[in-house]
Amino acid sequence: MELAHSLLLNEEALAQITEAKRPVFIFEWLRFLDKVLVAANKVDVKEKQKKLVEQLTGLISSAPGPPTRKLLAKNLATLYSIGDTFTVFQTLDKCNEIIKSKDDTPAYLPTKLAAVACVGAFYEKMGRMLGSSFPDTINNLLKALKSAESQGRGEILLSLQKVLRGLGGAAASCHRDIYKNARSLLTDRSMAVRCAVAKCLLELQNEAVFMWTTELENVATLCFKALEGSNYGVRVAVAKLLGTVMATALMPKQAAVMRQNVKRATLEEVLELMATGFLRGGSGFLKSGGEMLKGGGSVSREVRVGVTEAYVVFVTTLGGQWLERNFATFLSHVLDLVSHPRATQTHVEAVYSRRCVSFMLRATLGGLLGEKAQIAAGKEICQAISKQMRAVEAVVNDISGENKGGAADVSSSQHVMVCALKELGSLVQSLSATASPLIQEPSIGLLETVTSVLLHPSMAARLAAAWCLRCVAVALPYQLTPLLDRCAERINNLKSSPEAVSGYSFAMAALLGGVHQCPLGIPHSKGKVIAEDLLRTAAQNSRLSLQRTQAGWLLLGALMTLGPSLVRYHLPKMLLLWRNVFPRSQKELEAEKARGDAFTWQVTLEGRAGALCAMRSFVAHCPELLTEDVIRRLMTPIECAMTMIVPAIIKVHGAHLKASAAMVRLRLYDILALLPPKTYEGNSSFNALLRELVAEFTLTDNSANTTTSLLRSLCHYDDSVLMGSWLQETDHKCIEDQPNSASGSGALEHDPSSIYLRVPVGEAIPGPLPLGVSVIDASVALFGVVFPHVSSKHRLQMLDHFAECIKQAKGVRQQAVQLNIFTAVLSALKGLAENKSTLGPEEVRKSALALVMGALDNPNPILRCAAGEALGRMAQVVGEATFIARMAQTSFDKLKSARDVVSRTGHSLALGCLHRYVGGIGSGQHLKTSVSILLALAQDGSSHEVQTWALHSLALIVDSSGPMYRGYVEPTLSLVLTLLLTVPPSHIEVHQCLGRCLGALITTVGPELQGNGATISTIRSSCLVGCAIMQDHSDSLVQAAAISCLQQLHMFAPRHVNLSSLVPCLCVHLCSSHLLLRRAAVACLRQLAQREAAEVCEYAMSLAKRAGDNTTVNLNITETGLEGVLFGMLDRETDRKLCSDIHDTLGHMLSSLAVEKLSHWLKLCKDVLAFTCFDEEDSEKKDEMDDDSMFTGLGEDDKSKPSVAPRWVTRVFAADCLCRIILLCENDKAHFDLAAARDQLVLHLSDLIRMAFMAATDHSNQLRMAGLQALEDIIKKFASVPEPEFPGHVILEQYQANVGAALRPAFSPDTPSDITAKACQVCSTWIGSGVVSDLNDLRRVHNLLVSSLDKVQAGKGSSSQLYSESATTMEKLAVLKAWAEVRLKTYDEEDDDDLGANVLPPDSLITLVQPELPALSRLWLAMLRDYALLTLPAEFSSQLPPDGGAFYTPETIDTARIHYRSSWAPVLHAVALWLSSTGFGAGEEKEEVPSSLSRTPAIPQAPSSTTKTFEESVKDRMHLMLGVSIEFLCFPRPEEPMEHVMSCLHALFTLLESPSAKIHIAEDQLLAVELLNVLHRLLLTRDPPAVQLQVTAVVQETIRAAQDHLQRQKAREEEGEKDSQRSLGEGGDTGELVPGKSLVFAAMELLVFVLVRHLPQLNARVKESPSHVPLRPQRLPEESARLVANTVSILAELPSLCSPAGSMTILPTVLFLITGVLREAAVKTADNSVPVTVSAALQGIKTIITSPLARVESMQTQWTGLVRSKNIVTPLFIDGLHACLCISVSMLTAITLFLLSASNELVGVTVLQKGCMDRFRNALNFSDPWVQARCYQLLLSVFQHSSRTLSTPYIHALAPVMVEKLKAVECSRPGTAAELQAVQEGIRVLENLVGMGEEQNRVQLLTLLVPTLISYLLDENAISSAPQVSRALHDFALQNLMRIGPLYPAAFKIVIGAAPELKIRLESAIRANQASNRAKAAARLAQPTVQAAPTIKLKTSFF
Repeated sequence: MELAHSLLLNEEALAQITEAKRPVFIFEWLRFLDKVLVAANKVDVKEKQKKLVEQLTGLISSAPGPPTRKLLAKNLATLYSIGDTFTVFQTLDKCNEIIKSKDDTPAYLPTKLAAVACVGAFYEKMGRMLGSSFPDTINNLLKALKSAESQGRGEILLSLQKVLRGLGGAAASCHRDIYKNARSLLTDRSMAVRCAVAKCLLELQNEAVFMWTTELENVATLCFKALEGSNYGVRVAVAKLLGTVMATALMPKQAAVMRQNVKRATLEEVLELMATGFLRGGSGFLKSGGEMLKGGGSVSREVRVGVTEAYVVFVTTLGGQWLERNFATFLSHVLDLVSHPRATQTHVEAVYSRRCVSFMLRATLGGLLGEKAQIAAGKEICQAISKQMRAVEAVVNDISGENKGGAADVSSSQHVMVCALKELGSLVQSLSATASPLIQEPSIGLLETVTSVLLHPSMAARLAAAWCLRCVAVALPYQLTPLLDRCAERINNLKSSPEAVSGYSFAMAALLGGVHQCPLGIPHSKGKVIAEDLLRTAAQNSRLSLQRTQAGWLLLGALMTLGPSLVRYHLPKMLLLWRNVFPRSQKELEAEKARGDAFTWQVTLEGRAGALCAMRSFVAHCPELLTEDVIRRLMTPIECAMTMIVPAIIKVHGAHLKASAAMVRLRLYDILALLPPKTYEGNSSFNALLRELVAEFTLTDNSANTTTSLLRSLCHYDDSVLMGSWLQETDHKCIEDQPNSASGSGALEHDPSSIYLRVPVGEAIPGPLPLGVSVIDASVALFGVVFPHVSSKHRLQMLDHFAECIKQAKGVRQQAVQLNIFTAVLSALKGLAENKSTLGPEEVRKSALALVMGALDNPNPILRCAAGEALGRMAQVVGEATFIARMAQTSFDKLKSARDVVSRTGHSLALGCLHRYVGGIGSGQHLKTSVSILLALAQDGSSHEVQTWALHSLALIVDSSGPMYRGYVEPTLSLVLTLLLTVPPSHIEVHQCLGRCLGALITTVGPELQGNGATISTIRSSCLVGCAIMQDHSDSLVQAAAISCLQQLHMFAPRHVNLSSLVPCLCVHLCSSHLLLRRAAVACLRQLAQREAAEVCEYAMSLAKRAGDNTTVNLNITETGLEGVLFGMLDRETDRKLCSDIHDTLGHMLSSLAVEKLSHWLKLCKDVLAFTCFDEEDSEKKDEMDDDSMFTGLGEDDKSKPSVAPRWVTRVFAADCLCRIILLCENDKAHFDLAAARDQLVLHLSDLIRMAFMAATDHSNQLRMAGLQALEDIIKKFASVPEPEFPGHVILEQYQANVGAALRPAFSPDTPSDITAKACQVCSTWIGSGVVSDLNDLRRVHNLLVSSLDKVQAGKGSSSQLYSESATTMEKLAVLKAWAEVRLKTYDEEDDDDLGANVLPPDSLITLVQPELPALSRLWLAMLRDYALLTLPAEFSSQLPPDGGAFYTPETIDTARIHYRSSWAPVLHAVALWLSSTGFGAGEEKEEVPSSLSRTPAIPQAPSSTTKTFEESVKDRMHLMLGVSIEFLCFPRPEEPMEHVMSCLHALFTLLESPSAKIHIAEDQLLAVELLNVLHRLLLTRDPPAVQLQVTAVVQETIRAAQDHLQRQKAREEEGEKDSQRSLGEGGDTGELVPGKSLVFAAMELLVFVLVRHLPQLNARVKESPSHVPLRPQRLPEESARLVANTVSILAELPSLCSPAGSMTILPTVLFLITGVLREAAVKTADNSVPVTVSAALQGIKTIITSPLARVESMQTQWTGLVRSKNIVTPLFIDGLHACLCISVSMLTAITLFLLSASNELVGVTVLQKGCMDRFRNALNFSDPWVQARCYQLLLSVFQHSSRTLSTPYIHALAPVMVEKLKAVECSRPGTAAELQAVQEGIRVLENLVGMGEEQNRVQLLTLLVPTLISYLLDENAISSAPQVSRALHDFALQNLMRIGPLYPAAFKIVIGAAPELKIRLESAIRANQASNRAKAAARLAQPTVQAAPTIKLKTSFF
């Protein structure tokens, strides 16, 4: 392939490759040329132009394939437009010669087509440059057109289209000729030709004025004729032509109007023309009309659908503003269409027509108009409805009968009503809360208008009105409850009117069905009363009994949708009602048949159908209540229904009961399909049911040929290309299913129960199918459910019966029966597969196989599809290799012999399906044969159908074989390429299947595609060529396949996919009119944006720049880039998959780009959100545009502005993006620092606030939520950002007004609860953020919370409720939570005493909370009580109060739990604070005990008789608080936020700080143990250090409580005798600690866990393990160090909790751990500070050694032995390892502490003494001066010990060493301050020793000290030059000597006298010192200051 990349065609290389590969080589060269010509240097091109032209024109006659000729023509045209144009006419003549040629052989055709393509390309590119040659060319093409075959006709027409586009108005002389020749081809039998004509005429109408003036009617008629028998592609193309011509006729283009004096058509004329097509189709205009109108066939559905699409094109072309101005005219015209008798000749036709009209309205109104214009349109629709309704009322009330035609008017008005109401409903629902002006404005009266239709005589209209009300309620949930009340009231008032009962019950059912879409729900009491009342009174008035029965059951069914929490309470009553509808026994059943007339039977059947329907609703919506008992009780009426076979009654009472009987069967099948089959398979009536099902779908009792609608959904989604079901994936899906199936005929009136059921995903409004179809669908679905439970005998009987039925039927009926049977068989096989059961014994398989094989060569393609699918499913269910082999062999044999298209297609699909369901492993041995056969079939150019089916099967095999297919990849790929290069583009299905194959092959090769081997490179480039061919195809589906192939390639080999060409191509497709193509483009962008978002955006922008030069590309990328386009798409697109992909794509772009391009993204969000507040005046001005500007024509208005303002859904998404941007910036602190800001977030703060404000104050509730969320994020992130210009202030302070204003509306009375709840959250964040320092400013927001608190206190039933009780719960809890959070903030402030001046004074916030605290504390406690009850496990549910708690009702218990769960934690902490600060509410006058009996105030007070004592109330509250905390901490769910855990621990800590709580927990020791165990478990599951620290704090408080308790006990025992004290404390006399009961044991467990977690070396087992490597002590991180320190100090306290014996049990462990910590944590720090762990450990050792327990006589020896034991000795002293690593000061300190505080027996142990002395000796000789200094200090404290027995041995051992050390200093004077300090400390010890010595030894001691000191003195000459430290030593020594002299004068003299040289040195030093002092004094005197008396008088001589 690389050889193909040259400017000239490499002819040597071409000659060397095989014949088969040449077309690919040539195509690759043309692709390269196409890219390079545009970019190449013109001079180079001109040099080689001659040769290039030769090569290219040579290719024309080499029979190129379709893609090649397209590229060839393009390149030639580009070459001439870049290079010289001398030879262009020669080339043109050459092409014309070829076109004129008489050679008609198929081999010459490609050459002719290539010439035609070149002509088109020349004119398109150069247009008028080709001058006057065009008439000949055009005539030549038109001549060829007459004789060409279909492929030639298509190509010539496309060429003509290009010629017209290139020449523009210049070709006017030929326009008529082209028109005349082309128009006859609009009815060509080839659909591709029809499409081409439509495109050609569309181009023609741009310039040919006659087409939309004189010829307008003829064009319309032609279009209608073209639509007859058309396919989807033709309908789209013709609709575009028709719509555009009509729009141009109405508003011609400026230029054309200037040239000729044109008479413009009026809107009425144009609409009239279109209407003829809709009503009469292509049969010509019946001007004479009367009698023809009455009879006459109906319009073909294809025409009606096509005209519908044309209407949409017409309006879209004229644009949104035009529609806004002319909406009234358009609406009345469209509604007239559907009221016309021709549109509604039969019921099905009427339903189809309504769908078409609804589509027109939705597509224009929903897409083109902005929200304001939509509201105006809504007004118009309302007026239309009320006008219709007035007419109907006139007829209904016209008793005299003057109005003869009235009945017809009423029946046609129902269709108008349905369309108008449907559109109104959709409009309101899409506007959501933005629609409130429509509802609230009295002049419109929307609700009155819609409710008036509930009394319409026609059921369809009543249902539509009910549906519309449901839409209103879903859009504006606050309307739900009032509407329900209103309907209930009307039903009661109008009980006597059948229409009223029916209409209002429909409305109520619809409203109840909509509740699940309103998160806030409705009050619980609504609805049930009415239903029961209706059923009770049904029998009273026979005229109404039918309606009342229907209405009652309908309402009960609707109530079931409210879910188990409500239904639970009424279930017993419901079960009774259901039982009573059916006869109890066989006898009653027989008796019933004998009596009754037709009417009572009808009522009975309707009642039973209703009851079954309500049951189905119950089973579907309340699965939680379906216990075995309930199912058993349900089965009683159901069994009765199963046995109640109805035909006998119909025979007696007439056929009009048929519908009612069918309805009963439908409901029965529906409910049985939902129940598990095992509940009814054993029944006697099971076989009767089976017979009934089979009779149903084999049409035994049914003379109509009704077919099921389920076949497509039961076949595999991938087979859509064979069945055409991809039409369901187009923008026209809701009308496009009309020409293709019965499924388009859905309408609400077919099944009223659908009004309350969930709407199927993807549908806007439920459309149940006609009863006949629904019953068959239900029977087929149920057959699939029960089949696995049928015995083999019956299976065989049924399968044989099926074969018989098919044989019996003939013609159309046979097709219908066969379709139904196949659907049932598929359903059954699917059921078997899902149940993992088998098909049964051999004879069953044979019978099934015969049935299926027989259909594989059925002429109906859908049946062949079903048969193939069934074969695959059978193979899957049987799963035996031999059976599969037999099936495969049958198909192989058939394919080898058969020559007819039908069996070849059927059997090739069979092979594909076998592989699909058995997978690669199961069908591996057939792979080779299958592939070779299918590859051969795929090359069968004679039949494109065979190619399609073979390629589709091949794709299935490639998909399912996976890696096993790797060997066949190359041949398959080369076939795919060959076909792509040769199959005509009009065979779209073949190309689609080729796309599927290519995609499957790419997946098979997979990641190998990244490789660089020769074969892989070839495969990869083949794949890329294939994608390129498909990308260039004219059909959208093929382009979509190309994109998904490229997407796969990008996934496996991203480097090899060229984004610079792919991204622009995707951007162009975003504007495609084809949904599947837009979906594919967005899906691909989503994948690209995950990795390369930045590149994608750049390439999209570069396309926008290029598009500026080239106007043909229809693009709307502006400076906002691709992101802007995607945001814009969100406003237009309704497809869920597409929208979710757009969201993801934008999300990926945002994550990777938002931080770098911050201002760009914020501007994007801002632009979308800023549309919220559009100005009112602006639109007024637009309306006053003068008429001239109306002429400026179509689509020329400013393209850069979006066509409609962003809709609310997009704005919500933008607000979410805003929150994400803030979150993304969080990682970089610079974004929140104004001083350092460049393009940082903080610079955009005002924009952020403004956006959040706009969103939070919008109409739309979702947007308000998003806005409040954004506001909260902003406050949290920016609360502490300082304002650099005003020190001491924060930047948010200037926005307080905005915050207040954004929050205020959320507290208005009519705001939904969820928004108020969110706003409370924001309030507490704002108040607590500390932004506002002035209380008066804070009051604004604070008052909002106060007012909410009043609302909470107002109690339960006070306000008129709009939403469910759980919504009220949510709001109240949110308020309490917000207050709790504010209270916690005040607590934090009380803690921070070191507050600067800029923050609030400590008392500030508390002054806001204080006044509310009494009320709040009551409410908080009540809430905690509720929460505690709600967290009880299910088995204790009987203990819950029967009528709910303080804030929830029993019916809403499930939803209430969720709200409590999110708000209890801060409340718990706040209550703990309150209890702790008020001493458990001791200040209250009396404790009010809330009881759930009296309900008036929110927190009821009990009668005064039950006042509790203070102790009891403390106990209750303690139990509540501890219960809630322990329950939560036992097992915090993983999704619980960390804050809850922390709140809970803080609350416990705060609680235990209070004395009452301490007493309580200490007295109940098991409680304390449980608390510690739970905390231990928490530590095991939660890691963060903050949690662990808080846990240790709680443990500490618990231990303190126990200590205090023990002290109190001891104090009480003091009076008693001594002995009893021994057993006080844990462990008693024996010293045994019982796990589970012992507090000490529990504490030890927890503390050991913490220690080992942070210092794993403590664990003895670790050391013993062979793999253990001793670690150097590491410095712990700060948090861990604090944690270990806390743990150690708690450990040291534990012995004091035990009795003496008990403490002996735990001491070894405690000492071992503490000394271990000392050893591990004693790491030298840089600044020589003592780590916290070390000081804690030392403190702990001291605590233990000085413990009073050591004084207890009985224990003394044991205690001493223990402490002397090697437990302490080993770690402290003999551990040699440490001695060599470092002399740890901490160890020395520990030893000193031990020596000082332990008793004598301990210290005298020789081993101990020796160890200690060694340690000190080592330290003295240690090199580090700091260690020496510490060592001297510690020795001093040892030497000074009061007990001489202790100190003497140490003095003897260590004093000599010290003296030696100090003597040595004379030679090496200290060089640093640390060394100096060490010397000074040493001297101090010596001095002290001198002081301690007795008088007689003093001289000896002084001889050690004085000479040493004198040796430190410098001589007088050296002083001045000596370093600072050395001088300091000199001064120190001199001063000491001067001090010692006077202390011991006698001894001093002796020492000095003994050594004269000492004396000399000393005297000279003193002299020098005095001299310097004098000099200083003189200097002082020189200044005139008052001389102070000298403070120190020196004694000069000591002698």
